[in-house]
Amino acid sequence: MNGNPMLVACPHCGAMNRVARDRLAQAPNCGKCHKALFVGTPIAVSSVDFDKHAQRSDLPLVVDFWAPWCGPCVAMAPQFEAAAKTLEPQVRLAKVDTEADPALGARFDIRSIPTMVLFNGGREIARQSGAMGSAQIVAWVRANLPR
Repeated sequence: MNGNPMLVACPHCGAMNRVARDRLAQAPNCGKCHKALFVGTPIAVSSVDFDKHAQRSDLPLVVDFWAPWCGPCVAMAPQFEAAAKTLEPQVRLAKVDTEADPALGARFDIRSIPTMVLFNGGREIARQSGAMGSAQIVAWVRANLPR
């Protein structure tokens, strides 16, 4: 396998897949469930599967910590979805419902929502609170990714 292989967690079944970097844009499928590894939309994650995407996967991960009762969170949702279409397959976007999974919000000391956190190599590398438009989200992610 050429192109410096990386591990990518399947958004459907959570299986870890080894994918060559130069094949990321070629719509690779999961070796276990055979569904697409990249869906162009944010994935919902919880305490159960969070670490697979944030720590075990080699893809940078942007997490939107939100709640359904939060007006700015709901307003930002389509913007976050549009950003996913632009940023995938180089970056995975995910959403954590802090109402349904308060443990993850507490684990990362989320004090206001919406809050986006960028993880790379299993570590938090950037954080931004407040609703943003899709172009702002894309620019923020690209500005904070390691070169």
